[in-house]
Amino acid sequence: FNLGVDGLRLDAVPYLYERDGTSCENLPETHAFLKKLRAHADSRFKNRMLLAEANQWPEDAAQYFGKGDECHMNFHFPIMPRIFMSMHMEDRLPIIDILAQTPQPPPNCQWAIFLRNHDELTLEMVTDEERDYMYRAFAHDQAMRINLGIRRRLAPLVGNDRRSIQLMTGLLFSLPGTPVIYYGDEIGMGDNVFLGDRNGVRTPMQWSADRNAGFSRANPQRLVLPVIIDPEYHYESLNVEAQQQNPNSLLWWTKRLVALRKRFQAFGRGSIEFLSPDNPHVLAFIRQHEDETVLVVANLSRRVQYVELNLASYKGRAPLELFGQTKFPAVGELPYLLTLGAHEFYWFSLEEPKAAADVAREAAYQPPALEAPAGVEAAVSDRTLLEQVLPGYIEGRRWFAGREREMSGVRVLDVLPLGAVRFAVVRMEFTLGEPEDYVVPLAVETGDRVALLRERSPQAVIAHLRAPGRTDEPTGALIDASADAPSAAALLEGLRGGAQGKGSLGPIWVKLRGDLPAGPLEPRLPRSDHRRASVAYGEHLLLKLYRRLGEGVSPELELNRSLSDRSPELVPPLLGAVEYRPGRSEPITLATLHGWARNEGTAWEWARDELRRFYERALASGPDVRPPPRPSGATLLDLAAMEPPPIRELFISSLAGARLLGHRTAEMHLALANATDEGLGTEPYSTLDQRSNYQSKRNLTGKVLRQLKLRGPRLSGKLAELAYHLLTHEAALYKRFEPLLERRLTARRCRIHGHYHLGKLLYTGKDFLVLDFEGDSTRPLAERRRKRSALRDVAAMVRSFEYAAQIALRDAAIVREADRTAAEPWARLWMTWTPAAFLGAWLEATKGSPIVPRERAETEMLLDTLNLEQALDDVHVELDRRPDWAMIALRSLENAVA
Repeated sequence: FNLGVDGLRLDAVPYLYERDGTSCENLPETHAFLKKLRAHADSRFKNRMLLAEANQWPEDAAQYFGKGDECHMNFHFPIMPRIFMSMHMEDRLPIIDILAQTPQPPPNCQWAIFLRNHDELTLEMVTDEERDYMYRAFAHDQAMRINLGIRRRLAPLVGNDRRSIQLMTGLLFSLPGTPVIYYGDEIGMGDNVFLGDRNGVRTPMQWSADRNAGFSRANPQRLVLPVIIDPEYHYESLNVEAQQQNPNSLLWWTKRLVALRKRFQAFGRGSIEFLSPDNPHVLAFIRQHEDETVLVVANLSRRVQYVELNLASYKGRAPLELFGQTKFPAVGELPYLLTLGAHEFYWFSLEEPKAAADVAREAAYQPPALEAPAGVEAAVSDRTLLEQVLPGYIEGRRWFAGREREMSGVRVLDVLPLGAVRFAVVRMEFTLGEPEDYVVPLAVETGDRVALLRERSPQAVIAHLRAPGRTDEPTGALIDASADAPSAAALLEGLRGGAQGKGSLGPIWVKLRGDLPAGPLEPRLPRSDHRRASVAYGEHLLLKLYRRLGEGVSPELELNRSLSDRSPELVPPLLGAVEYRPGRSEPITLATLHGWARNEGTAWEWARDELRRFYERALASGPDVRPPPRPSGATLLDLAAMEPPPIRELFISSLAGARLLGHRTAEMHLALANATDEGLGTEPYSTLDQRSNYQSKRNLTGKVLRQLKLRGPRLSGKLAELAYHLLTHEAALYKRFEPLLERRLTARRCRIHGHYHLGKLLYTGKDFLVLDFEGDSTRPLAERRRKRSALRDVAAMVRSFEYAAQIALRDAAIVREADRTAAEPWARLWMTWTPAAFLGAWLEATKGSPIVPRERAETEMLLDTLNLEQALDDVHVELDRRPDWAMIALRSLENAVA
């Protein structure tokens, strides 16, 4: 123990003493000695263990626990062959029978259960008939047998069948006791039965494809035992290094199994209750410890099976499958029916139904109070601590895109120093779909600042921290640096100094495009629910910190950099960026720094003010003045070429603003199309591009129709009517996209804004500035950087004008409820001519550009398909995120279909 060994295996412990006339097994002297040895070890060392090897029936082996004062652990030999027997016989009885004969160990002791070890698969603790059966099943060749056992490893014993290996390992990790894995079984190593004695299962560990399997640099002839070169298990293909690089390997599966088991104390200390379904091929039992209830169901058969389980004691509970975090239907009155694939097993957590109050409490994030093992100041870099607290914090933020998915794991990939602030790069893994990477700027506050934070900025606190060994009030706080003014000020100082740092995966640096304003600048913090943290410094700077990361340069940096150089009048100036390069990947944008632009709000607020004045004038004009109807049969493209009706005087300023916005949008598109920077410029549409474009629109249509079918029964009134009406037009919806396949597109594609609407522009009082080129942050970065038709932004803005009119109409502060019916025709007038003015100005400014179709029919077709696509996307988003806006989205889609 003085050399750092944690435990000792006491080999053949029943035979420590000899006495004539006895078998020398289990003598009193042996137990007396073990008690002395245990007392000696416990008095001199902490956290050290004695493991007994007593190859006996359970009631005899259990004697070596004593009363908790002999061996800490004891190998359970009889369970091992019976796991193999149950799987080969496809019958649960051998496992249940031996566990029924197994005594409960003292509270401070535990059984050690295993599948294979350094010796033979011993068959001493089985009947003669069972031994013969095991030989026939697993050792038909005499060379595989030795003494009363079989000298083979796990993988060769089950024919290298991955399902069988996983089932047996899953059972090992599910049954009472501590699982022990023999080296090499985690990668499925083979054996060599032609080596003498038990050496066939003691060959060198296969670490890599290098000489001697990476086990030794010695001359291969000097190895005590040779490496495995059997073609099926050859060390050059089957080794740790190769499996470490394959997330689907047996090694990674075993690692995930270990991590999952460690989360549930029920597996280690819980009680076990066997269920008795009619199907003997299925083993099912409940492991329970305190408030944890785990249901284990295993199919011992090589064929698909079904089973009905009596779970009446758990009525109302909803089984949660632990590997995939998949929710199964709640347990009801009837037997619970499950189907299982060949050699498949399930782990379910039987979860109590959550009351509404509990759900509400979970939704409001409460910072935990934790001990900081490395000290309060060091908590900001303690990955173990961060992996404890950051998942709950991130899940409660509005900018977290994965809230609709079940999380399966969290890893802190890196902690990056930048001045006094640390950026934690966190990977959120889900049961379905790709993982998502997020970044959280962190700082630690101590002393009086902690109480001040709790009072003034509670949303900034991620966790309260205590010093090691302290149980009193926390003395520090781990905080989100973007939501705390002093930390935000410290972050600016790091930017000014062009700070650099290095994480475990790569460097972080600041790249400025000029000098920043001197002197202290007071930080103004964002709303706590903002999707992206934006910190304003006085009226000089705006720092944008990106929450969700993607591999590669952010479109915000890429497009803003080009426009700041080429058309600085269109955007607030770009002053710098913070970037990070993990390994050999492209640089990842963590933040961008912009000059402050004086403004009167967003273009959405401008449109709202315009609509307020328009509705007031329209309603004041009296019942005799009626808005003219939309010209019969006129498309949006037709309207863009027409003069608005004389009554346009009521909203002349709206039309002027829309035309100005159209010109600025065109200038943005032309600047991006003419740019020579890498990744910018224009490209033609190939036939493959058009087919891909068509398919993506079909995919979106199918997704929305499925969504309407699922949500339809839960919608009420007019919403349900609209959903049903749209579902009856399924064929027509798909048909509307077919023109994309019927003609070759002449317009070239370029980089566009990608998430364009009135909220993405600033109104300065006389002009518009374009903002937020990040795109829709819920979509992958590669998708946001793709070149598309510039008319996509145009169609999105047309939709935004329509939304503004509809939202204003429903706003009691703009239109009284009593006036709403009278105002509706005026809303249609504004929605007809304001977007038309915007489109007309855009077409006028882009005339002759390669980003505009050469023929009017192509422009009409693109506007029609893009408008429909935008309407479908709106329905998809609003039904999930803003159900109160779903009516507007569904009406827009209905109009687009018509």
